[in-house]
Amino acid sequence: MAAEGATERPSVAGVLETALYVDDLVKASAFYDRLFGFPKLFADARLIAYDVAGRSVLLLFAVGASATEQRLPGGLIPAHDGQGGAHMAFAVGAAALPGWERLLADLDVAVEGRVSWPRGGESVYFRDPDGNLLEIATPGLWATY
Repeated sequence: MAAEGATERPSVAGVLETALYVDDLVKASAFYDRLFGFPKLFADARLIAYDVAGRSVLLLFAVGASATEQRLPGGLIPAHDGQGGAHMAFAVGAAALPGWERLLADLDVAVEGRVSWPRGGESVYFRDPDGNLLEIATPGLWATY
């Protein structure tokens, strides 16, 4: 319940976009295309937008390409930027995990870590070409997943 005189908090439906920043957009795109095969929603010299399971969008930005505001016909996107070393996890079913581990091995993607979580989930960690830490995680990792 909101405090007296406070505005009621509106709801959030989920995380829509996750952004990673990469030094070489072509190299990064080749990695994500080869490993995940996500459909591309948009691509230009500044960014690539991937559809992830019809529920969210993975944005790959070229480092520095969004460091200035972007004026569009519909409005303004404020400046933002970053560099490798970020982390994100992809949700997969428990039965799919062995297939993901085989695919990573087949594509010579080094697995850097594995965790068996107390709630029953499993995580497998690896990096993209820019050093971003990626995770494949099964249900049981979080109370919400």
